[in-house]
Amino acid sequence: MAYIRKVTTSSGATAVQIVKKVHGKIVRIDHIGSAHSKEDLETLLALAESRLLGDQQHLFSEAPQLLVRLRTSVSSVLLEVLTEQYNHLGFGELNNEIFLYLCIARIVEPTSKLDSIRVLGELGVRRVSKNRLYRCLSQITIQGYRTILANHCFTHAASKITLVLYDVTSLYFEAQEADEYRKPGMSKERRLEPQIIVGLLVDQYGFPLGLRSFEGNTAETNTILPVMEEFKKQHNLSNITVVADAAMLSHKNLEALSVAGYTYIVGSRLRKIPYDIAEYRKIGELTDKQIITTQIEEGQRIIYQYKEKRAALDRRNIEKQIIKAEKMVRGTIPSKKTKFLSVTREEKRLNQALIDKAKMLAGIKGYVTNLNTSDEEVITAYTLLN
Repeated sequence: MAYIRKVTTSSGATAVQIVKKVHGKIVRIDHIGSAHSKEDLETLLALAESRLLGDQQHLFSEAPQLLVRLRTSVSSVLLEVLTEQYNHLGFGELNNEIFLYLCIARIVEPTSKLDSIRVLGELGVRRVSKNRLYRCLSQITIQGYRTILANHCFTHAASKITLVLYDVTSLYFEAQEADEYRKPGMSKERRLEPQIIVGLLVDQYGFPLGLRSFEGNTAETNTILPVMEEFKKQHNLSNITVVADAAMLSHKNLEALSVAGYTYIVGSRLRKIPYDIAEYRKIGELTDKQIITTQIEEGQRIIYQYKEKRAALDRRNIEKQIIKAEKMVRGTIPSKKTKFLSVTREEKRLNQALIDKAKMLAGIKGYVTNLNTSDEEVITAYTLLN
């Protein structure tokens, strides 16, 4: 059974749909369009009736032929769905229509703020001008939208938070001159332009909880504690476990986190073969998913896990790097800095000691933690960063 129905949308328009039911259950809905006037509604209803009839002939020959021309096409359903989610998170409290549209535009197509006007036009929003957009950006800063939105995000996720994940990125600016905030620094994209550093906190499901920016020349390791302290103070929290990648690992960081009362799981960079693994390999080979734990100091340990799949990938990458270094030694490709190449004034040669170490470490990943839980739970929590 199929029939035509009219539905009032959240924007006040009337959506015309063809609904198909089987045994009393809706199995398909075809959206014909959304009408904002009586004339549009009549046209859409006539079009829906035409589709519903298909090739079926009219009973009376004088039935008029429907002539419909497509004037424009907009993604109104997408706009309605994203608006509904925006309000579900409590962001509607801001009562700022332009900010809503800017958020939706960034989700649909991340582009410049000015180009967002084009994106919104494709969604059926025609009333955003350049001036209204820039007035909205000023209002965002003056009225502290970031704090308001962070509180709503926390409220949405609070009942499910067991740990938080932290990561950092850099955003560069196409500007010739640096200023007191946008400064050249360590860029993940290897760029020289002025940049800022952005730290993001999310829950175990990837839902955002907090955001903070830093001067462009700030070391990544110096961002984690300020972000955590701000988050903890803002929401009056205790007993937080933070998970971060190896870029956050420093003795100073871990000590500061412990003193501040945090538990943590941080990736470990393996610069040398761990003693316990070297000793184990004197009597046997590591097996898939095998775990070896080393106590560093009271309450802190490093968990090493070996995985066959990771080892296979590491070995393939090692072989590629060896082949590249060999070509540089033979002079078939230009020499430049590469992992397994040693260069002196007299010669270029393979660094066999470094190759042997890399092969010994293939498949091994380390995790530093002060968390009193099983090794498997620590590893599972860290994998949520990926």
